[in-house]
Amino acid sequence: MKVFVVGANGQIGKHLVDLLNDSQEHSVRAMIRKEEQRRHFEKKGIESVVVSLTGSVEEIANAAKGCDVIVFTAGSGGSTGADQTLLIDLDGAVKTIEAAENLGIKRFIMVSAFQANNRDNWNEAIKPYYVAKHYADRALLQSDLLYTIIRPGGLVNEPGTGKVTAAEGVERGSISREDVARTIIAALTEENTYKRSFDLVSGNTAITEALRKI
Repeated sequence: MKVFVVGANGQIGKHLVDLLNDSQEHSVRAMIRKEEQRRHFEKKGIESVVVSLTGSVEEIANAAKGCDVIVFTAGSGGSTGADQTLLIDLDGAVKTIEAAENLGIKRFIMVSAFQANNRDNWNEAIKPYYVAKHYADRALLQSDLLYTIIRPGGLVNEPGTGKVTAAEGVERGSISREDVARTIIAALTEENTYKRSFDLVSGNTAITEALRKI
């Protein structure tokens, strides 16, 4: 499958794009928001397009034409205000969902936040972020897309172990960004993840096995 990665210059995005580029099964197109970010991908021979999530649905759709699946792993980042969180993590995600629908791309994987589905468990320090993730996920749930929503725990930059815990509700924990990226790739064709959402933290079960047991 050809995978369109939204947020390709982010930390999870870079892991994901590299893994897809090395894959024998899939190819990748990286969506980035700044022209100067293109060099990173060009050096590796990776196709990239420059599009802003604050732009139009049509711009996003044009960038994703010819792809089979969209992965949304973009975020406004921890240093921006609630306004950017609203524009990127919520409206940007919804516009990407609309772009997928307009193009007839059915498969859509959303990288959300741990327990974003459960208001009682939101982190008060970053509540606007959780609100944005919650309602972006809702928009995806209400769409006709063949979705998977992955809600990772605390993200760390340690090397991945390839072992996770994945379920509708798990004990709070952390997970490496590399393992999140590997989980996304495993979920692409794992039918047990279709129209499913789950929390994801480090664990003792191989990723492919964990996804089959959700």
